[in-house]
Amino acid sequence: MSKRILLIEDEPGLVLTLSDRLRSEGYTVETVSDGEAGLERASAEPFDLIVLDVMLPRKNGFDVCRDLRQRKVPTPIIMLTARGQVVDKVVGLKLGADDYLTKPFEMIELLARLESLLRRAPARAVASVESYRFGNISVDFRRAEVYRDDRMIELSAREFQLLRYFIEHRGSTLSRDELLNEVWGYNAMPSTRTVDVHIAWLRQKIESNPRHPQFILTVHGLGYKFVG
Repeated sequence: MSKRILLIEDEPGLVLTLSDRLRSEGYTVETVSDGEAGLERASAEPFDLIVLDVMLPRKNGFDVCRDLRQRKVPTPIIMLTARGQVVDKVVGLKLGADDYLTKPFEMIELLARLESLLRRAPARAVASVESYRFGNISVDFRRAEVYRDDRMIELSAREFQLLRYFIEHRGSTLSRDELLNEVWGYNAMPSTRTVDVHIAWLRQKIESNPRHPQFILTVHGLGYKFVG
């Protein structure tokens, strides 16, 4: 699965350079150009890693880092800054950053640090974020509620658990056996047909055209993939 990186940086040239290089390395990159927007995006969506500039409009990177950790967002953070003082590095790390890189830096060094953090980090999860949006669907994880536009969709507990697992593993092809083990539990032992039936029900509720789904896709011979 492609690792998902949020780049919070306001310098257009650096945004272009970093995003192009990271995408060429196989990462999925989302970009935000100010601290307030970066904080909200990082709080609301699951990312594997955040690259965070210190000098940002609206809210500086130190405050963004502090607020993310206060919100219990565990996503690894690499901070970028033009400052070279040791005190800034110490402040960033004490606020919860995982690594710190001073501009200008070599791209190969950023990639090495990024890869190191991703190896150490647990698989992306959405337990720490409150909501997730795809298409016209909004998922509130804290309340276990799902909305299409502003109308609540009635999902069973199992359907919600299945949708949550898909979102946590977006972009991955998931076999029926994995879904049975992770969503139903090792001791449940239902038939694989149970997975197909629940996915059909879930598609009826979240897809505009369940016969031609755009979010929960069938990967023939392998399983299913969520691409929202």
